[in-house]
Amino acid sequence: MEQFKPVTKQDAAKLRKYYKDCNYGLCEYSLGTKLMWRPVLHPAWTETAGCLVVRNEHDGSWVFDYPIPGPEGDEDAALSFIEKYCLEQGRLPVISVVPECKATRLMARYPYVRVSDIRTWRDYVYYREDLQYFTGRRYSGQRNHINKFRAQWPDASIRPLTAEDAPIIEQFWRDYEAEFPKSSNAKAQEELKQAKKMLKLAGKSWFVAGGMFDGEKLIALSLSERCGDTLIIHIEKALYSYTGIYPTFVQAFAGAFGSNCQWINREDDAADRGLRTSKLQYGPAKLASKYCFEPMNELMRHITAIPELKTERLTLSALTEADIPAYNALVLDKERNRWWGYDDVGGLGGPVEERSFFDVAQRDFANRFAANFAVRLDGKFIGEAVLYNFDCRGGAELGCRIAPAYAGNGYGTEAFAAVAEWGLYKLHLGRVFAKCFKENTASIKMLSASMRRNGEDETFYYFEKLV
Repeated sequence: MEQFKPVTKQDAAKLRKYYKDCNYGLCEYSLGTKLMWRPVLHPAWTETAGCLVVRNEHDGSWVFDYPIPGPEGDEDAALSFIEKYCLEQGRLPVISVVPECKATRLMARYPYVRVSDIRTWRDYVYYREDLQYFTGRRYSGQRNHINKFRAQWPDASIRPLTAEDAPIIEQFWRDYEAEFPKSSNAKAQEELKQAKKMLKLAGKSWFVAGGMFDGEKLIALSLSERCGDTLIIHIEKALYSYTGIYPTFVQAFAGAFGSNCQWINREDDAADRGLRTSKLQYGPAKLASKYCFEPMNELMRHITAIPELKTERLTLSALTEADIPAYNALVLDKERNRWWGYDDVGGLGGPVEERSFFDVAQRDFANRFAANFAVRLDGKFIGEAVLYNFDCRGGAELGCRIAPAYAGNGYGTEAFAAVAEWGLYKLHLGRVFAKCFKENTASIKMLSASMRRNGEDETFYYFEKLV
C-alpha cells in the first residue's frame, strides 16, 4: 500500500507534474494552496495508478481530493485505492472539493452517499477577457476607478517579480501592514502570515508572480499559478492608499499574465462578507461548486440492530455477554484459526482481556463497520459469521468459523449461506465476496456451495455471490 508523505516545497516538481495540466478549475487542485495552507489542511500525497492522490485533514477527519490522473492515469483505480486505504484504517472514505465535472462519476459509484455543496467553499471564477478588458455596462464602476487611478498615477506599471525583488517585497509588506486594519480577525492575520511566506517563492517556475510599481515603489502584488486553462490567484494584495489600485491591478495582471488561460480563479470568500462583496463586483462567470461526497455502507443505511436469522438447524443472532467464554475460546484457538486470515490478538493493539473480542465486535457494529453473527445450535454458541469490509460500493466480505467440536457437519456452509442471502436480499448489497487459502479444502468446499469462484492469486481463491 502506497505511503502518504507530507507536502513540502521539495515535492513541488512532482506535484506540479499533475497540477500544471489539471482542468478541474478549483483552487485546491494547485501547488500553491497545498503549500500555503499546510498548517491548516496538513496535506499529504502519494501516487497510485498513474494518479496523484492527496489526503487532507478537516475537523480532525481525513478528506481526500479527487484523484488527478497523469497521461496514463486510472481514476477508478485511484478511487479504489482511497477506499481500500480508508477501510484498512477503520475509516469511511470522504472525497471532498470534488469538481462538478467529476460529481456524476461519484454519484454513479456510490449506492448510498451524503453530498454537500457549501456556498462559502465555492470559488469565484471569471472569464479572463472580462477581467482583462472590463467591457460592458456592468463594469462601468471598475472602469471609473481605473480612470481615477491612471489620472493620478499615469506611469504605474506592472512587471514580473523574481527572487531578486525580495527587498522590495519586504518593504511592500511593511507598507501594507501600516495600512492593514488593526481590527482584522485572526483568520485574516493568519492568511497574511502565510502570504508573506509564499511570496518568498516569487521567481519559482511553479508560480506566476507580478507586481505593480509607482516608480520604484511596489504598490500591489499577486502570486498565481497556471493549472490547465485556469490562472489561480493565490495572493492579491495592494496598498489601500492608492485609490483604485485593486481594479487597476486586477485588469493589468490579467492582461500581463493571463494569456492562454480561459479562466481566472480568485478563490473562495472564506465566509468573509467584505471579500464576497468585492468578488461579486467583478462579475464572476460562475461560482464553482466543491462537492463533498461521504459514502455510506448498507449497515449505516438500513440496520439499527443485528437481526435474528433462522436456517433448518441453526439460529444466527447478535453476540451476547453470555457468549463471551465460548467466543473467546473460538477466537483464541490457534489451530482452528490458522486459516482465518486475520490476527484477532494482534488487532487488539493491547493485552487480551475477558471482554476484548466481544467489545471489538460491539464497537465494529456501533460504527457500522461489521456485523458479527453468533451461530447457535439449539441455543448454544458454536461459531460466528462476520459480514465486514463494506466497500461503500455495494459489496461486503463474509467470513465464517465454527468451533472444532462442531466441525464437519455442514454448519459453516449453512450459516455462511444464510448471512450471504441476508446481505444480498435484506441488506440490499449488490455483491458478497470471500476468500480462502488454497490449502484450506474445507473452506473451498463451503464457499463453492453458495458462491462462484472468480479469481485466484498465489495465496487465495476468491469467491463472490451477486444479487
